[in-house]
Amino acid sequence: MKQHIGVGRRKSATARCYLKPGKGQIRINHREPGEYFCHLWQLEHALEPLDLLGVTREFDVTVNVRGGGITGQAGAVRLGIARALVEINPDFRPSLKAEGMLRRDPRTVERKKYGQPKARKRFQFSKR
Repeated sequence: MKQHIGVGRRKSATARCYLKPGKGQIRINHREPGEYFCHLWQLEHALEPLDLLGVTREFDVTVNVRGGGITGQAGAVRLGIARALVEINPDFRPSLKAEGMLRRDPRTVERKKYGQPKARKRFQFSKR
């Protein structure tokens, strides 16, 4: 019984996803997924690759996720699960790729600039 690993990242979150053949048990940071993700849409987003391929009951999924916020973590889990599924069976790749689940979202927080309160916000300008 071989274990397959997929690493996903989104914003500043990193998820290590371990998939092995089983009965469909899912654990995220040693907790139930519904308990970990507070909103239903985040849970659905994170587990979307399993639902798309219809293999929810075929694999046990264990996820270690850290960094970022809950939304970034959901995106990281999604990418990690998709990469692990492709490692298990390369035939899954075309359907996952068509849905954009193998693409790492490059958007991150823009850095703060000196002389400004935030990345783009400026201090009030006074002519006189």
